[in-house]
Amino acid sequence: MVPIRTLTLGVAEPHPLSGDVIAKAATALRRAEAECRDAGRAVQTLRLSTRPVFEDMTPTAAYARELQAMLDDVGLVYCSLGPATDGIDLIPDLLVGNAALNCTVRLDGNTGAARPAAEAMLRLANETEEGFGNFRFAALACVPPGGPFFPAAYHEGPANLTVGLQGASIAAKAAEGGLDGLTERAIDALVAEATPVVRLVERVADDLGVRFGGIDLSPAPNGPDSIGAAFEAAVGRFGGPGTLATAAALTAALRGTPLPTCGYNGLMLPVMEDVVIARAWADGEIGLHDLLAYSSVCGTGLDTVPLPGDSSADDLARLLLDVTALAVRLGKPLSARLFPVPGTRAGDRTAFTSPYLTNTIVRW
Repeated sequence: MVPIRTLTLGVAEPHPLSGDVIAKAATALRRAEAECRDAGRAVQTLRLSTRPVFEDMTPTAAYARELQAMLDDVGLVYCSLGPATDGIDLIPDLLVGNAALNCTVRLDGNTGAARPAAEAMLRLANETEEGFGNFRFAALACVPPGGPFFPAAYHEGPANLTVGLQGASIAAKAAEGGLDGLTERAIDALVAEATPVVRLVERVADDLGVRFGGIDLSPAPNGPDSIGAAFEAAVGRFGGPGTLATAAALTAALRGTPLPTCGYNGLMLPVMEDVVIARAWADGEIGLHDLLAYSSVCGTGLDTVPLPGDSSADDLARLLLDVTALAVRLGKPLSARLFPVPGTRAGDRTAFTSPYLTNTIVRW
């Protein structure tokens, strides 16, 4: 049985959030977790999604510390502050030292923010341990509110509950029959696996008195639970001939179910969160242009891509603009979560100690 990767509660209250709002949200998420586990479904993470903080106030480092303390008090370790369109230089001050907080930058219609976003990435690389602050920061283009996956999640409207699966194994199983007929097999597998989850979380949301916001079917990998394995099953190797076609077939399946969906609802190809993709990157089987090409038929953009620590802000900004151009031209949600790895040059190997990341080679 595929585990629930995240239950994400979107709260309606504006910033600054009070301790009472945080406590009530935590209680609701714990109750949701208990109901899911009682139904036999494992839950990996509980997450809190808020309105974009920059729409409500000019956030300060002091507010970020207060919010982190409130989250610590109730045991929540994931909280999204939403996207900014200006004040981007403040974001590292919010994230450094506050491990639960996530924040993003919105670039569609706001391409002048690419350079400040790149500078924020470099600050987070150099001011957080192992540069891991960039795990909690991304640039977004055409990403709507209401998704469950971080760091892109943000909320608007009444409170709601959304869900995301660790679903890479669903795609991998469907791909065992090869590329021919993959979309139809994947649709059948997704519907069979996700329908009980949708019904369960709909019931939980009703019990909590909040709206059910949908399921993001994006097949999130987790290290050895690999979406890259689906490509190997379908066409032999990730990055080889047929990779783009496989990405398109799986994306068509994700968009082709009758289920109530939300968020990206597209194919995730996070380089350092997937052992197969990390290996293909290290071996030179794929590069940035390949990942951008795959993003043209799927999602979610460039994710956990390890870049040299001596990368310039200009180069990072241009890469962010490439992702934005694809998103705007195709009218689809894409994001860029880039990892300039401090102290490295092209060809060096990463040495992250995080259990969430697979080490590989840094390069452009």
